[in-house]
Amino acid sequence: MSESAAETSPYLSLRRAVQPAILAHSLLAADQERAGKLAAECEDLLFLTRELLKAAGRTRILADEPRPGSGRPDAGEDSGDRPAQLLDAYADAGLLWAKVVGSTLALAGTLIDRGEWEDVRRLAGFLAGAGEESAAADLRIRLGQAVWETQREKLAGISNTMPPAAIGPAIQALRAVLREVPEDFPDRNRAVNRLLPPLASAIYALMREQGADIPYSSRVEHIATGGVAKYPDIVMISLDELAAEFEGICG
Repeated sequence: MSESAAETSPYLSLRRAVQPAILAHSLLAADQERAGKLAAECEDLLFLTRELLKAAGRTRILADEPRPGSGRPDAGEDSGDRPAQLLDAYADAGLLWAKVVGSTLALAGTLIDRGEWEDVRRLAGFLAGAGEESAAADLRIRLGQAVWETQREKLAGISNTMPPAAIGPAIQALRAVLREVPEDFPDRNRAVNRLLPPLASAIYALMREQGADIPYSSRVEHIATGGVAKYPDIVMISLDELAAEFEGICG
């Protein structure tokens, strides 16, 4: 493809265009007994990608055809229709790329339902790398919602009066959210940060109940009073500190 054609058709970057299809093929190859919705969506994505490659190939052939009057020996009289043919080829490729993106999102939705979140992150990365930032962002938000929902019950149980047996699972749930929910998920850090004071209060109460030696450098009481509420960016550090204090008295 000529340089100008490549610049005007980013969706014809074939190495990027086939990446979702590579994952779809690997999902089918990994388990030949996969059936139903997932298999159908994988097959749809593979078919659409094949059609996209055909349209992209046609565009390249047309873009490389000699123009009338170019002096090249194979410039025939029929080349007068070349601009219209090239426009049609670009349109076909563009529409097929839109279908590939839509099929990729449908496949990702099924993977989210199945809890196969790493594959969903890969698809979001493919879309972002192909310039589909909006679709990638929407997909990451859907993934974040799914992950948050799986931890909802444990997160809802976090309070300053929670029993010691519930503190460990609560810490694990918060860590799972920070690990699995994409960082660009709206308000992720602030939502987790709002749960740190009651968690810290429960840990601080346990430390005092057991007569634990609370060092001057400990931030448990500071976190319990909401001292980090204005700094959601340090949520992971604060959670790690609380976990270390809890493990220190229960380990």
